[in-house]
Amino acid sequence: MSKPKIAIIISSTRATRFADKPAQWLLAKAKERTEFDVELVDLRDFDLPFFDEVASNMWAPSQDPKAIAWQKKVGEFDGYIFLVAEYNRSITAALKNALDQAYVEWTKKPAAYVGYGSVGAARAIEQLRLINIELQMVPVRHGVHIGGSEFFTVWGGGKNEPMEAIEPAIGPSLKDLFDNLAWWAGATKAARDGKIEAIAAE
Repeated sequence: MSKPKIAIIISSTRATRFADKPAQWLLAKAKERTEFDVELVDLRDFDLPFFDEVASNMWAPSQDPKAIAWQKKVGEFDGYIFLVAEYNRSITAALKNALDQAYVEWTKKPAAYVGYGSVGAARAIEQLRLINIELQMVPVRHGVHIGGSEFFTVWGGGKNEPMEAIEPAIGPSLKDLFDNLAWWAGATKAARDGKIEAIAAE
């Protein structure tokens, strides 16, 4: 079986977003792992309209070419790490819209979370977990929350130190995230590929 392919999805599209700094750090750390391949997916690159289809693509094919292109991209992956910004105690509108623009492509795949902000996007991630469950995804337990003093250490409006400055604090959580994501991505990929059924039938 080929290695699972994981997307790191940047959830903020603002021109002045902080996301680029942790995204590049997260991508570099993920590339150090050998269990999966990884790619950065930026919602800015897809220019999605607000959801305006007759129904979710679980029930009817989408018509908008931009939505179809997004679905095709989402479908390339076996799991996802959402890089989560928290806006007013929830996820960004851009991320919610992107989640709504697909369905079948998300199903039966794991989701992991790296959040940032004053409380590490904890409230947004809790809501995102519920959305992912409704999409029949598999949220992994372990996440990374870059909050409090760690956030102000690396944030541009604070000390603006490199991400490596807070690795002693968040590194163990990131390792747990990768370990769990790798296991679930492998297990769900095997199930989707029919490997588990074949083993059970022997």
